[in-house]
Amino acid sequence: MTNNAALSRESAAVPFEVERLGRHLGAEVRGLDLKKGMNPETFRAFEAALVEHKVLCLRDQHLTTAEHVAVSRLFGELEVHPFRPEGEFPEIMVLDNHKDNPVLSTDVWHSDTTFRVRPTKYTILRCQIMPKTGGDTLWCDMTAVYEGLSDRFRSMIDGLKAVHDFKNFRVLFKNTPEDRQRLLKMEELYPNPVHPVVRTHPVSGKKALYVNPQFTLRIEDLDDDESQALLQVLFARVHVPEYQFRFRWTPGTMVFWDNTATQHYAANDYYPERRRMERTAVIGDRPF
Repeated sequence: MTNNAALSRESAAVPFEVERLGRHLGAEVRGLDLKKGMNPETFRAFEAALVEHKVLCLRDQHLTTAEHVAVSRLFGELEVHPFRPEGEFPEIMVLDNHKDNPVLSTDVWHSDTTFRVRPTKYTILRCQIMPKTGGDTLWCDMTAVYEGLSDRFRSMIDGLKAVHDFKNFRVLFKNTPEDRQRLLKMEELYPNPVHPVVRTHPVSGKKALYVNPQFTLRIEDLDDDESQALLQVLFARVHVPEYQFRFRWTPGTMVFWDNTATQHYAANDYYPERRRMERTAVIGDRPF
């Protein structure tokens, strides 16, 4: 047992342990082999731990792509990312960055796919290749961020709504007739959703700040200068180290995280070395 009593078993029948790694979020799961899947009791305990700790890390999980998809489906319907080419497993998004394929925008704080009406609920990332140094991922606890604001500031932003857009992916479209047509099609498929600035978690009931610099355009019912000034104040809160958890990957590691209550940032400090990940994402509910 650690000093903060972070090692626990929910019950004797649950075959894994959870050790808290970060002050606000982040834990390591031990004693669970995902190749064997999860029975209903184990799954319920695992998801409860995910909601509690927000980020769960499991080492030595050398799954195939098919096994990765199968485990992910336990959590719900999986997304097919609209801006990544489909392969044998359309639910898998490959993040393979190196000297010939630099990072696009994963090194920006964000919660996954808030440009959707129903953004990502859980993200499940599996490490295949890591550089010798660098390539960590950081997460920020957006519930802790919200709770760290003053009472008066919280009362001011409660009830506000923000417009989101797939703005970082717009660079993928060139100024050609074909690409302009493709972009129009994407805008029809993903019209700018409006989400609450402060979101309530559907399970825990806790509130979390839900705007991010990658996808949030503006706050409704404010002048543009007011909106941008307020967003910059809110965006800056993810940079407070006390709200963060940083993780060093090794090949075979899998990390599950709850996008409802977190943002994340993949450190782009390894170029031109190679970092390859495979990602699945579970479709979430409409934020409220």
